[in-house]
Amino acid sequence: MQPSPSIGQTLLLVEDNEDNRIIYSTVLRHVGYDVVEAVDGRQALALARSANPDLILMDISIPEIDGWEVTRILREDPATKDIPIIALTAHALADDRERAQAVGFTSYLAKPVEPRAVVAEVQRWIGAGVRQAGAAGMPPAAG
Repeated sequence: MQPSPSIGQTLLLVEDNEDNRIIYSTVLRHVGYDVVEAVDGRQALALARSANPDLILMDISIPEIDGWEVTRILREDPATKDIPIIALTAHALADDRERAQAVGFTSYLAKPVEPRAVVAEVQRWIGAGVRQAGAAGMPPAAG
């Protein structure tokens, strides 16, 4: 299967786990997104400012500066405050979801999450790639 051509939308994937990074970046590139990758909070801040991504997928438990703080910093910066940021994390408690919303995450996906659900959530916020992902949107949070 050939990867789809780029649709000109750039995603910043912030994930320190190499296996997860490979899986998500491969699927997202396949449906046509350009993906830049960061493995820690410092890289995430630098790339969010230099790559001007259309959307950020942010793990919370990352080295250097955690995803909570990176998101808070990005929300305070006029250049990055409007970028949709999706939490992609193993922090799956109701309190974590509420904290994510309070910090400024646009959306929240609890790991483990199917790659096509990640694609669907990206499409929800910035539009479909050149191929349909074939996945429904994420259900709303319980309670």
